[in-house]
Amino acid sequence: MDDRFNTIAGWTLFAGVVAMGTAYISQKIYHGDEAEMPEKPGFFVEGAEGGEGGSEMSVAEALNLEGVSASAGEALFSKCSACHSIAQGGPNGIGPNLWGVMGQPIGKHVAGFAYSSALAGKGGVWDWENMDAWLKSPRAFANGTKMSFAGLSSIEDRASISLYLNSMGSSLAVPEFVPEADDAAEGEEGAEGVEAAEDTGIAEGVAGDEIADDAEQEVENDAT
Repeated sequence: MDDRFNTIAGWTLFAGVVAMGTAYISQKIYHGDEAEMPEKPGFFVEGAEGGEGGSEMSVAEALNLEGVSASAGEALFSKCSACHSIAQGGPNGIGPNLWGVMGQPIGKHVAGFAYSSALAGKGGVWDWENMDAWLKSPRAFANGTKMSFAGLSSIEDRASISLYLNSMGSSLAVPEFVPEADDAAEGEEGAEGVEAAEDTGIAEGVAGDEIADDAEQEVENDAT
């Protein structure tokens, strides 16, 4: 009786082991090892911010666009007036007074103001390019700045504010913008020039033939 019980128990245990092994192998084949899967993917590749293709226009082009002006910048400056005054002799606020800021050293134009070390150590002056970069993203321009403003995505708005700042106690020359010649237009002009030259050559050739014919006719007349 004991031998029979032991035999049955042995076969039952063996069957259980086989079943467990089969299940494990099936899991590995069809589902993979979940323990090796990360809880969160390492990174995702995202498209360009805003989904806009192409590169941004130059600062010089933006400054010369129709509708970009100091008056438009004055209206936009309301976003800055919570922290900055701009009247001559005006007080500092959270940020420094901005009268005459254009053309002045970055992070130094108001004596005694507690600029961040990131901005004070930036170097350079507030020219058109630097002001545009600052207004676009203060933190990208000077990492560690105290400026909490996120920035303006529109280069037209940045250009208008820069023109307004320049009109308030500064007088930097506005850079001229000269559009690049269109390649297609240049190609057409070149083709027209070649065609005109060919027409001129043909006309001159015809005229030359007519002159030669007249000369031959005169010689024949003299001979007779």
